[in-house]
Amino acid sequence: MADIFEKTSMRDMLCGSVDETLVGTSVTVCGWVARRREHGEHLAFVDLRDRSGVVQVVVDGSVDVRSEYVIKVTGTVTARPEGTVNAALPTGKVEITNCTVEILNAAEAPPFQLDDRNDIDEQVRLKYRYLDLRRSQMQNNLRLRAKVLRAVRAAMDRQGFCEIETPLLWAPTPEGAREFVVPSRLHPGDFYVLPQSPQIAKQLTMVGGFDRYYQVARCLRDEDLRADRQFEFTQLDIEASFVTQDDVMRFISEAVLDAAEAATGERPSTIESMTWTDAQDRYGVDKPDLRFGMTLQNVSAAFAGTDVKAFSAPCVKAIRVRGGADFTRSRLDALTEQAKGLGAKGLAWFRVTTDGLDSPLERFLSDAEKLAIRAVDGAEIGDLILMVADDFATASKVLGQIRLAIGAPPVSQGPHRYVWVTEFPMFEGLDEDGNPMAAHHPFTMPHPDDFDLMETDPLKVRSQAYDLVLNGWELGSGSVRIHRSDIQARVFRSLGISDEEAENRFGFLLGAFRYGAPPHAGFAFGVDRLVAIFAGEENIREVIAFPKTQSGSDLMTGAPKQITERQIRDLRIKIQPKA
Repeated sequence: MADIFEKTSMRDMLCGSVDETLVGTSVTVCGWVARRREHGEHLAFVDLRDRSGVVQVVVDGSVDVRSEYVIKVTGTVTARPEGTVNAALPTGKVEITNCTVEILNAAEAPPFQLDDRNDIDEQVRLKYRYLDLRRSQMQNNLRLRAKVLRAVRAAMDRQGFCEIETPLLWAPTPEGAREFVVPSRLHPGDFYVLPQSPQIAKQLTMVGGFDRYYQVARCLRDEDLRADRQFEFTQLDIEASFVTQDDVMRFISEAVLDAAEAATGERPSTIESMTWTDAQDRYGVDKPDLRFGMTLQNVSAAFAGTDVKAFSAPCVKAIRVRGGADFTRSRLDALTEQAKGLGAKGLAWFRVTTDGLDSPLERFLSDAEKLAIRAVDGAEIGDLILMVADDFATASKVLGQIRLAIGAPPVSQGPHRYVWVTEFPMFEGLDEDGNPMAAHHPFTMPHPDDFDLMETDPLKVRSQAYDLVLNGWELGSGSVRIHRSDIQARVFRSLGISDEEAENRFGFLLGAFRYGAPPHAGFAFGVDRLVAIFAGEENIREVIAFPKTQSGSDLMTGAPKQITERQIRDLRIKIQPKA
């Protein structure tokens, strides 16, 4: 039935609203000709499409309307004759007859068929994106995106957050990713950057007393593109004062669960949580996919006194592959090469059979070691056990990637499994000068139990940082921020940042903190990634109206392009010849 808001001066309703309750009624609809089928010499059936769907109209065969013509049709809604009902269409029980057709605009033949029944080369789709957007798949994806954004905005409003816009032209900030640089015409030789995130700006809103900030923020990072990454992306960005990590996780959980309910019709249960150490130990990654088992098992104790050189290492880990005993030798060899490529010395494998274990290493094992392997994760006959021996980090990382290579379903495939990962390391490795490198940004608060390790053993310091993961994709991350100057100074010293350098790079933020910064924390998650999973898409390009290719090009506009000589002169920049 037509919605009152569908009616305009040119049409009574949308095509998808025409149904059997309107039989006998005169209606006017507008749209694009999706398909024309001749019916003898005097009649033609036209599928008329708009954003809501398709309705069949019966027109005089002499009316010259072709694919993608824009037309206006006035006619009578009629029940389709018996045997001609199209159950695949919501409007399939009716058609519009006795039609008057007005051609609003003619169209050239499109470069590809605008339906979802044909595979279309993605390069062609992106070149003619304005046509690709007419397809129902893209219409549904972008409307789903709008629905998700409405839900998260409503959730943040309901929780007392204030929507505040922050600048797109900003000062360079060290947040870990390469920035897009914008030359200043009015200040020759100086540059703005486009924000990787509103991180510092939103912290300043906390100093400004807004207490709870949020923004559906456009962010830009000059990083290599992949299925879950574009130069431009959208995130729900929040910051709150007088809160703990648990408060922020609760705020975000509410927004994400509301979005899931809006997108899928079902509200997920409470989101579970695990520490970064637990994630590494059980899954070998910091963004664990909980949709399947095959968790990493630590069997180091069983091999503590082993005589087998392959297992003589600080850590021995194993996974059980259900039904994996039928893996071919070539597949096992390929997995072994993958393990070596990830840094392991090798990959041990054992088929569980009625006679025991089938493996080149079986004859070197003690009876106790054989029993330990047979007991991995309750292994049964027909299973495969894969093992890596190395230090904890390497064994976990390698076996975690092998687990994903064998068992991970497509990221968009259900069920949707969310998990919070907490207590990330404060630092990750040392730079060439021996200083620890920040794992997040340098304003992340250390874990209160680890302050005493800051100077003595910084790589063991945990942070109050937390990530939200869905089906193995990191949706977003956040942290409790440093709001005290003494703690910030300790962190800067640990990173090898002098007082002078800190003042030069972060002076406006540190200066603001001297005027009474409240304890605060925040988070941001990627809207594109969340919507892609809800839409059943493996690539976020499918939920972005005008994305870039993997090489960073815009095939529709031809960007990036050269600018004019006059623009170059005005900006007082010099273009170096291409290497």
